[in-house]
Amino acid sequence: MRFLFVHQNFPGQFLHLVRHLHEQGGHEIVFISEANEGALPGVRRVLYRQDRAVSPQTHPSLRELETGLIRAEAVARAAQTLKGLGYVPDIIIGHHGWGELLNLVDVYPATPILGYFEFFYHTDRNDVDFDPEFPPRSDLFANVRVKNAINLLALNLNQHGQTPTLFQKDTYPIWAHDRISLLREGANLDLCAPDPAIFRRDVMIGPHVIRPHDKLVTFVARNLEPYRGYHSFMRALPRVLAERPDVRIVLIGGDGTSYGALPPAESGSWRDHFLNEVVTDLDMDRVHFMGRVDYDLFRTTLKRSDAHVYLTYPFVASWSLREAMATGCAIVGSQTAPVEEFITDRHNGLLTPFLEPARIAQSILEILEDRSLATSLRRGARSFAEAELSLSGYLANYDALIASLVG
Repeated sequence: MRFLFVHQNFPGQFLHLVRHLHEQGGHEIVFISEANEGALPGVRRVLYRQDRAVSPQTHPSLRELETGLIRAEAVARAAQTLKGLGYVPDIIIGHHGWGELLNLVDVYPATPILGYFEFFYHTDRNDVDFDPEFPPRSDLFANVRVKNAINLLALNLNQHGQTPTLFQKDTYPIWAHDRISLLREGANLDLCAPDPAIFRRDVMIGPHVIRPHDKLVTFVARNLEPYRGYHSFMRALPRVLAERPDVRIVLIGGDGTSYGALPPAESGSWRDHFLNEVVTDLDMDRVHFMGRVDYDLFRTTLKRSDAHVYLTYPFVASWSLREAMATGCAIVGSQTAPVEEFITDRHNGLLTPFLEPARIAQSILEILEDRSLATSLRRGARSFAEAELSLSGYLANYDALIASLVG
């Protein structure tokens, strides 16, 4: 088959699928994206560039839409060049959030499009106005409504979509549900596997030695920011460190802002903003900020974790939650809808109110102090991953969905 993938940040959500197709053999794979240093065997990359920036005169709420339309035009030009060279794909697969797929129905009207639908915004639920510490700006609701413009244009293409969780699917209007298939993303169960022996030896986490007698509490997010509960986690630490002198804390994540408001200018980053709030109550010799790390160190950290904390607003769940479950972590998760789709309280994790640091601290301490509970949660997390998050199962379902669309 001939595949055309589209995502501005190659390979986006399609890394595992592209590798899988290459390993199958017999496919031509072309990937349209903006320039970056990524490369995958068997993939021919076609680069596009936005030919202009968003106009400064554009209404602030419309800048995301204008950027999407500029991307759509650039991708369509790249696809038209491919078509002129004789490349007609059997299916087009991409992410609808960036607008890149919008004009491909004009270039390849007979080719089915399978688009990734990630999130449909609402003014009255989910992440908007969830956290009272960050009340909505006066113009937020109007901006949120406009953020769905690309979503709605994509749905109007009358093509097919997929999304990885029921929570995400349910954010979309009911009338759109029959156009969006649930395709649960998986984790590599071999790479992300429990390693019981790791607790019996010294382990290097970057420059830090974690001894067998140490209790390691871990926290992972792309960026350390409120959307992923960094503030709630930091406020839980003084009690955890005070009651357990054997605890070490490792935080993995960058200093940027992926979602929501920017930090106060004087703070520089959300990491420093909330660290400064509690730093006088922390033993900083036992709190280790790792920044962003490579995948091997990330996996080692999860494997050695005694208690792993995953918090999120009612928003898209991170890949790290799936990988933590596959690794068999004893997880303290936020009592929010995207996490509740994965974690059943006291079966494969502990669910704790996102906005209550005292409860988060109590859940961490309970896992550290109750070895029987921790063992049960680890087994439950791994069992859930084996049943629901298998990468091979995910790819088999992807194959079946593609086959149903291509015919």
